[in-house]
Amino acid sequence: MLAIDARKRLGAFALDVKIDAPSTAVALFGRSGSGKTTVVDLVAGLAAPDEGRIELDREPLFDAARRIDVPPEQRRVGYVFQDARLFPHYSVRGNLEYGARRTRAERRIELDRVVDLLALGALLDRRPSRLSGGERQRVAIGRALLSQPRLLLLDEPLASLDLARREEVLPYLERLRDELRIPMVYVSHQFEEVLRIATFVVLMDRGRVVAQGDVATISLNPTLRELVGADAIGAVVEGRVVAIDAATRLAEIAVGNGRINVAAQGLAVDQPVRLQLLARDLILALEVPRGLSVRNRLRGVVASVTDDDGDASLVRVDIGGAQVVARITAAATQELGLRPGAAVWVLVKSAMLRGHVFRGPK
Repeated sequence: MLAIDARKRLGAFALDVKIDAPSTAVALFGRSGSGKTTVVDLVAGLAAPDEGRIELDREPLFDAARRIDVPPEQRRVGYVFQDARLFPHYSVRGNLEYGARRTRAERRIELDRVVDLLALGALLDRRPSRLSGGERQRVAIGRALLSQPRLLLLDEPLASLDLARREEVLPYLERLRDELRIPMVYVSHQFEEVLRIATFVVLMDRGRVVAQGDVATISLNPTLRELVGADAIGAVVEGRVVAIDAATRLAEIAVGNGRINVAAQGLAVDQPVRLQLLARDLILALEVPRGLSVRNRLRGVVASVTDDDGDASLVRVDIGGAQVVARITAAATQELGLRPGAAVWVLVKSAMLRGHVFRGPK
């Protein structure tokens, strides 16, 4: 979908990236100052690489060797900034209609569809000054959609919002991904946003791409620990809701060769979900656990054991096509004789999964 091989120097900062993102929901993730915004500016045509090339669906947007530099207005790329940048003298309807007027592309996304998708009907006659931060961002997204983009760039669109407003906007971004299926590049330094939106992740640090791949693969990449901290390391596994118990209000999710029970709120049978299983929340056992309150028990095989900060080990376990990682003491690792190929049970407390279950892409 998007191929970038570009270099750009901005004062003392040097960007040198090579990205090959086949997915339609790509996240650029990294610390502030890692070059994420510079990358999307290059894609949008707001800046030009010093050398290299950028292709969208195999069509060149920029190619230094061939002297191709498609003007921004001809790239059909929608851009949503950190701040909504709405026209204050226009109503919400006026801002949306501006997006529709600025393109000559075939109209595939109609105003009524955008209003319904982003729940803007009650806001159409308001001016931006009368909108909340989350409402302004929804309007900005709608305006970008009505420009009929081939690609939507979202540069930390939730960064200026508090937690409540972020939770308000995220479901709408999920609907864009699942219902409109417009390719998007989502910039963030909040990994929970990445888990909810992305199907492909590019890790960036100091102007370089340090890793890229699907969400599950990147969640196990050692570089991620440096970006999110030791307490946030773990694994992301894909699952699907197979049953919901009305009496216990628990949803049963098929993961690998096992099942995990989580709070059923907001979930439906056959819904795809992502589970973030943090390394600190997992317990390993050599035998079938008995007499424990922990109900989530996954059978697996140790894939690898690595040292972590000297007094701890990171034990990666294959649970049947998916992998999780547990952080246990080095003494426990030695006492249990954990090594690649060893059969183990992985225990996960249901309470630990609150806030770590995310709706997956359809």
